[in-house]
Amino acid sequence: MTAYENAIDIMKDLFGRDYQFALSTAKDNIPSSRYVDTYFDGESFYIVTYRLSQKAFEIAANPNVSLCCDKMHSFSGSAKHIGHPLDSKNAAIRSILINAFEPWYFKHNNEADENMCYIKTKPTTGFFHKDGTGYRINFIEKSVMVFPFTFDTMLI
Repeated sequence: MTAYENAIDIMKDLFGRDYQFALSTAKDNIPSSRYVDTYFDGESFYIVTYRLSQKAFEIAANPNVSLCCDKMHSFSGSAKHIGHPLDSKNAAIRSILINAFEPWYFKHNNEADENMCYIKTKPTTGFFHKDGTGYRINFIEKSVMVFPFTFDTMLI
């Protein structure tokens, strides 16, 4: 297993579940951030949202986004609207997202609403850490820099 493949496995362990990130988008060079629930499948982060939301409009106009959280995990990449959950092309990811977001998926989402949608974010670069090791990853080059890292930031 390569260092990159190992890093992806660690990411699946960390983020292959309901994981909250602040999603940052921009419109007219003005950034906007909000917390979203994500799921990482080994290649992309997925978000369940509403097609008429501010984030969906901003992603349609400018697909460059970033994700970050209070644990200093951060990723940059390109996001796109991939359609309604009931689109046949989304059947496999829908099943995974329903399971990952099980406590709230149907409570907060109405699949009968034509404006419900999924957003797929394909990261290009990122940083994450686990068990005293930091990982700076380049998804385009499929490379990773691994180094000792201690998370000691105090959040108040």
